[in-house]
Amino acid sequence: MTERMPVSVVTGFLGAGKTTLLKRVLRDPAWADSAVVINEYGEVPLDHDLVAAGDETFLSVATGCLCCVVRSDLTQTLLDLHRRRAAGEVPPYARVLIETSGLADPAPVLHALMLEAAMTDTHRLQSVATLVDAQHGLDALDRHPEAQRQAMLADRLLLTKSDLAPDTSGLEVRLRGLNPAAPIRAAVQGAVPPDWIFAPGQHATEPAALAAWLEDAGTAARHTEGVATIVIEREAPIPAMALTLWMQALAEHAGPKLLRVKGLVAITEAGADRPAAIHAIQHVVHPLEWLDAWPSADRRGRVVLIGQGLPRHWPARLLAAIEDEVVSASR
Repeated sequence: MTERMPVSVVTGFLGAGKTTLLKRVLRDPAWADSAVVINEYGEVPLDHDLVAAGDETFLSVATGCLCCVVRSDLTQTLLDLHRRRAAGEVPPYARVLIETSGLADPAPVLHALMLEAAMTDTHRLQSVATLVDAQHGLDALDRHPEAQRQAMLADRLLLTKSDLAPDTSGLEVRLRGLNPAAPIRAAVQGAVPPDWIFAPGQHATEPAALAAWLEDAGTAARHTEGVATIVIEREAPIPAMALTLWMQALAEHAGPKLLRVKGLVAITEAGADRPAAIHAIQHVVHPLEWLDAWPSADRRGRVVLIGQGLPRHWPARLLAAIEDEVVSASR
């Protein structure tokens, strides 16, 4: 029987640092022979650009939430990638890494990997790593069933941003209550050895227990009600002051309703050739991260907001009003 391709799943709630982890892993030459499938919640495949793989083995599944809308697409994506590898149409990757959307309940993904015949003939589940934001993790577990299921289905739990929340004892107690068997480890300055994240876990060594649980649980995903994505696309760059004031206003007025902001934008003062990545989680706005160049030929500014109960047109109108005021004041 042909050796089955190992598949590792990286999951975790919005802003936990999944894309950052993958970027670190892919810079390691020992892990360069990985194929990555990235699922995104929303209409714009932004995470794929932020990882900036630039290789056809890196596929972005951007048609919806991986766990409920595109589970069959995930199966077809992996099977097609496997066929192309056998035919020599893509480099001979050694493993598949799946990054799920932060709003994904991973149960249907694992169900496909472990119980669908076409998948089990060609692939095997290697590990399920759930990233948990040390600063916002308790709040996410309290408010969002997706975060709970992500923790429950992990075979290892990685605490990220622990430098922002030195005391994680309460979070660890909560996580152990949800998943007593999974080891918990804190990332050190955002880094963790890939060998720990992607080594065979309990689900690989004792697959029968997980398979039985998935059979009982079925494929129905659990989601937070009222969560939606808002996309802002722009051709023109944004003045730095307008962007700063807009991000601050979003965080101040939306508060916990603003689950995540992520984007690539051109800044007026920096010119059109060097974009900046923007990130915010609820009321926490992170400093701009400058990229050396646009990761693709698409140079439009793209900002994706994920919120609960946010008026759909309010963020764009707020940005336009702040930008008009900043431009007028500079004349």
